[in-house]
Amino acid sequence: MQTPIQIVFHGVGRSNALVDLIREKANRFQHFNARLARCHITLAQTHRQPNQPGRFSVCMVLHVPGEQIVVNRDEHRDASAALRDAFDSAKRLLEEAARRHRRELSMRSRHLRASSARSLAAE
Repeated sequence: MQTPIQIVFHGVGRSNALVDLIREKANRFQHFNARLARCHITLAQTHRQPNQPGRFSVCMVLHVPGEQIVVNRDEHRDASAALRDAFDSAKRLLEEAARRHRRELSMRSRHLRASSARSLAAE
């Protein structure tokens, strides 16, 4: 299933190269957590001073059932570096969420097996 991806630019010119990079990286999230339902990504550039480039920040909000994962990366001089760091953090957090979910399912399964065994023994 393709995850809906919303990309927003603030103070940054929307370029096809950046949109393609973001979509490519966001589409890989399904490999780390198949339960990902939505992905909202904002790339912003702070106000520039004369003769100084602005800094880039990335905010990601990832929705998996029962959980919302938020990643913020600020103060990068390069948009690609800001995106790389944000996507690396998001990947780790999605993997952790998937591990928690698997652990919960495993514990639920053990609990069901134990209660079934008790009810069979009571008969």
